[in-house]
Amino acid sequence: MMQTQAGDAGAFRRFDPARVPSPCFVIDEVAIEDNLKVLADVGERSGAHMLSALKAFSMFSLAPLLRSYLSGTCASGLYEARLGREEYGGEVTTFSTGYKDSEIDEIIALSDHLIFNSPAQKDRFGPRAAAAGVSVGLRLNPQHSESEVPKYDPCQPGSRLGVPVSDLTPATMAGVEGVHMHTLCEQGFEPLRRTWQAVEPAIAPYMGRLKWINLGGGHHITRDDYDRAALIDLIRDIRARHDVAVYLEPGEAVALDAGILVGEILDVFENAMPVAITDISATCHMPDVIEAPYRPALLDESPSGSTYRLGGPSCLAGDVIGDYTWAAPLRPGQRIAFLDQAHYSMVKTNTFNGVALPAIAIWNSRTDDLRIVREFGYADFKERLS
Repeated sequence: MMQTQAGDAGAFRRFDPARVPSPCFVIDEVAIEDNLKVLADVGERSGAHMLSALKAFSMFSLAPLLRSYLSGTCASGLYEARLGREEYGGEVTTFSTGYKDSEIDEIIALSDHLIFNSPAQKDRFGPRAAAAGVSVGLRLNPQHSESEVPKYDPCQPGSRLGVPVSDLTPATMAGVEGVHMHTLCEQGFEPLRRTWQAVEPAIAPYMGRLKWINLGGGHHITRDDYDRAALIDLIRDIRARHDVAVYLEPGEAVALDAGILVGEILDVFENAMPVAITDISATCHMPDVIEAPYRPALLDESPSGSTYRLGGPSCLAGDVIGDYTWAAPLRPGQRIAFLDQAHYSMVKTNTFNGVALPAIAIWNSRTDDLRIVREFGYADFKERLS
């Protein structure tokens, strides 16, 4: 069942979508900084290292801002590791489900921590990383599920993510200085507490050799109702009892409620119900709408009025964003905006069907300063092809 994605309109109610080209991601740098202040405060009070997950939000034009609050970045492979090292600075932690021999030496050179998904890859590449002074880690499967969507559960039977904790042996842990777990998604503190309670006994025999524990991402730390005091207490307890450094990898929390995706209505017609076509494509610009699936919140959606099925410009029949209600009938040329689109949308855009990529803008909701930092054209589409 498709769920509605909550989004806080906040300062974006004051933003005029006609100020930017369409489609366009608009990121409020004030909201980003507010999130970063929360994360930095949790890091300082708990002693945790906070790494920005580039897989969720890799808008490197804001790297100087992130660098001033967080410890570094976590990467999912060579390109993100390069981006983290070149643009963000600080620590770089890299995890991949599988490393290529042709890339591993460059990844080692870019990384401070290198996390392996299996004992086989750890045994194959770990000695090279250790010889270069890089700390070797191993991803664990806690075998404790907290996921609300089974197909996204990294702890499901047959999961490709991490070593089941029941399979840990001294040989498996040989050469390992840290362990990593990432089983949460947009969740509060209690799922993390339960996961740690499930994992701690399984790794207790190896604690004496560990230097760090990485609790991954999926923590909605910057959400107002997150129990940050409990998180701080847990991190302090882990550090004190086990004498290890603790890492967290917030991704969505860095950019939560900090961006919108502006679009324009292209056409309106009837087909059993009112249908509207927009230059925002679920397939190309918000693929999680189809993959997750979810229904993104619309800025200023009305509780009553005219309801339209909103779809994108591609030829894919399933390029449907959802059904939305406006107080007055839609008209071609009208601007719309979807909320909470800074994370996991911008990083997933594509040019299927020749659909143009959205521009990217930074807005300061305090000063009302606006700057277009990137626009895309035909060359961006063509140069991906051959």
